[in-house]
Amino acid sequence: MAGRITDWDDGRGFGFVVPNGGGEKAFLHIKAFERGSRRPISGDPVSYVTGRDERGRLQAEAVRHIRTAALKPDRRVRFPRLLLGVVSLLCIAAMGVFAVLPHWLVLASLFMSLVVWLLYFVDKRAALAGRRRTPESSLHLGSLLGGWPGALIAQRLFHHKTAKREFQTVFWMTVILNIAAVGWLVYSGVAARIAAALP
Repeated sequence: MAGRITDWDDGRGFGFVVPNGGGEKAFLHIKAFERGSRRPISGDPVSYVTGRDERGRLQAEAVRHIRTAALKPDRRVRFPRLLLGVVSLLCIAAMGVFAVLPHWLVLASLFMSLVVWLLYFVDKRAALAGRRRTPESSLHLGSLLGGWPGALIAQRLFHHKTAKREFQTVFWMTVILNIAAVGWLVYSGVAARIAAALP
């Protein structure tokens, strides 16, 4: 059969397929796509076969993207998350080398970036396997505590959480709040006092 994807939830990895010409929509899980397929989005034309799950519900299987010259090319500008994340980490490290930021703050940011990257990795694996997910609040808290460069890298590498507008809105708020907090810590002298108190 041929149809189009609708109501796709990229974070949870599922949506539905509505057949061309009308008819019953079928449940679609990310694992139903052929190996090597790109991440789907709502509106994608696909071919598929139908089956039933253990509860008798219609589901799509052996799903494949349809390539057709009639489709307009994707002209969306990809946000350079990977580049921005790597450059941010390099800038943070450089500010530590030139004593713009205290070393404890640099190490904390690098450590949190690694932690958040791992959280995204685990959550992506869980989404693909249908297992229990990492709460979005944990991902946002990690970014707020300085791990947002690692989050940017993970979002690009794993193609995870980039299409969910509500998540991205909160994510960029955590980035702004973290940068503002670091600026206050440095210019108020609090960061220097903490550094002096450390062994």
